[in-house]
Amino acid sequence: MPPITGTGDISYRTAGFVCGELLKRAQPLIVLSRFGQQQPIPKNHGNEIKFRGYLPLDNIPKALVEGVTPAASKPTFRDVVSRLQQYGDYIEITDVLSDTIEDPIWVEFSDILGEQSAIMLERVVTNKLLAGTNVFFSGKTGGIQATTRDGVNEPLTLTLQRRVTRALKRQEARTITSVVAASANFSTFSIAPSYVAVCHTDVESDIRNMPGFVPVEKYGSYKPMEGEVGSVENVRYVTTNLMEPWLDAGAAPAGGMEVESNEGACADVYPILYLGKNAFGVTPFAAQRARGAAPVNVMALNPNTPRGGDPLGQRGSLGWKAYRTAEILYDMWMARVEVAVTRL
Repeated sequence: MPPITGTGDISYRTAGFVCGELLKRAQPLIVLSRFGQQQPIPKNHGNEIKFRGYLPLDNIPKALVEGVTPAASKPTFRDVVSRLQQYGDYIEITDVLSDTIEDPIWVEFSDILGEQSAIMLERVVTNKLLAGTNVFFSGKTGGIQATTRDGVNEPLTLTLQRRVTRALKRQEARTITSVVAASANFSTFSIAPSYVAVCHTDVESDIRNMPGFVPVEKYGSYKPMEGEVGSVENVRYVTTNLMEPWLDAGAAPAGGMEVESNEGACADVYPILYLGKNAFGVTPFAAQRARGAAPVNVMALNPNTPRGGDPLGQRGSLGWKAYRTAEILYDMWMARVEVAVTRL
């Protein structure tokens, strides 16, 4: 019988191949997590991980006196401790399935497990960030601006975006992206350093209708981010189906306006997360070179291999497991905007 290793009863080399296939399918589905402070999981870790951030130094003018050494400034940091949780799943592979099916089942199953792992672990991050307290609402009822979710009844507007970015700038939230230069190609534009907004794919049409929208195909020589649709002023918009709406959670649409509604009476409410740099911390999905433990471990057991509890080798399996956590580090460096979506 082959020895049981940390990857099951397949070799580490084979496990590396299977893990690569799994990650290949998973990476395009990892959207929101890309914009957080990545904190690798230490080897031989406990069940907690620490995210550290340094606060700005005192910037009151400090006059120097000739010949007198001034007192040194002392950096102040804040630690956010987060508890790691393990997640995972597996597919059972019987000896009959392995012996009779023509498809390359290990590769096929790696694909669907990769997709599942990405979505499951991305939901952990999404749920954590949607609990933030810096919130803006789109819509009015009787001329009064909405202040809660049940008052949302209008799509995203440029004015609302500007309210959000003004608030982020006031809190000195830094932009995430660097400058994108225009290319010599016809009709391309320079893209300023920007905040990143992550939203559901249903919101894309309203984003494209905003004044000043620049689609990714006009970015010039820069390669857009996975899921990116374009930019408006100093915000770049990225879409994912995991930013799911709260159905019928808003108000009745304003007169003459048609918005998406599950039941037809009240607006479905869609969250948009506007992110500044280091607003949240997250454990990485893929391993970072020479840093920390492997975030995702592939576990495989070959069928037709007798082992305890399965003396005839009738069952095998392919699965994955991973530790994952995320935490909001600076609540005022990000914002959740709740909007309705125009019905098409």
